[in-house]
Parts: sequence; structure tokens; C-alpha cells
Amino acid sequence: MTQPTTMTFFERFETDILSGKKTITIRDESENNYVLGSTVTVSTLEGGREFCRLTILSVEPMLFTELSNFHAEQENMTLAVLKAVIQDIYPGIEQLYVVSYKLVGAA
Repeated sequence: MTQPTTMTFFERFETDILSGKKTITIRDESENNYVLGSTVTVSTLEGGREFCRLTILSVEPMLFTELSNFHAEQENMTLAVLKAVIQDIYPGIEQLYVVSYKLVGAA
């Protein structure tokens, strides 16, 4: 499998990512192959506009039922909102992956 060099986020998360308030993303199995230490170019899902670069710190498997307030804080939202967002994006999926990252520069 090819090492990913890009990542997309909904536009509504851009400010939180650039301010450092959002430090993880939760993805499904199709996006669990990010490589530790690699840098990815980040763009908006809606328009493909690049807005920053992130270095991948970790990729950890997690079940939906294991999501906690700790993850919600890293996403800069409440646990109830986080669970609703995950269900909206990945309906009915239990196996998820927590991708931790750090901002290395705005686009």
C-alpha cells in the first residue's frame, strides 16, 4: 500500500487545526495507513484548498465505544458532539483509528 502524503478535513475544522486546539483525527480503516513521522499536506474536503502540513505522531486502533472525554478534548468538542460527528461520517462503524498529529506549518 502506498504511503499517504495528503489528508482532508471538513472546512469547519480548519481554524481548530491551525490554532492547535485539534490534535487528533478519527478515521476508518480506509485511512489507517499513515506513517509515523511522515508529513502530509492538508486540504479541505469540500474544495481541495490546501491550508497546512501535519506530521503524523501516531495511529492507534480504537473502538467507537472506547471514545472518551480525552479524545473529545483533543478534537476540541464535547464527547456527545464527537460521537455524533463520527456517527454522521462513519455510520455504524465500530473499528476506528485515532491519528495524532502536530502542525508543522500553514500553507
